[in-house]
Amino acid sequence: MTAPNELRLLPWSGPSGKPCYLSTDDRDSFMSRLADNIEAVQLGTAAALLEQVSESLTNPGADPDETRRLTKELAGALLDVLRVATSRGHLLAARQPQEPEGTDTKQR
Repeated sequence: MTAPNELRLLPWSGPSGKPCYLSTDDRDSFMSRLADNIEAVQLGTAAALLEQVSESLTNPGADPDETRRLTKELAGALLDVLRVATSRGHLLAARQPQEPEGTDTKQR
């Protein structure tokens, strides 16, 4: 899944909140599949929270404490989604064929 010398940002943090990385080129390895599954859960959770927050914001009688709780959960989900987007962006960049230096890619 990753190119040589390219690490995959995993969808969880280490003990002190530091990012965790995976070095593998096997898209079907246990850790790659685990990361893919966790990313899917995180994206699904974010979508569900967004729906709940949208409903809460359109409800004039919404409980402020419930809205605050949803906002806190949505902020956490946004951090997860940003990590997924960053990881996938790095993976896409790693898969792009590299142009040799000095190569002019413009058409004349």
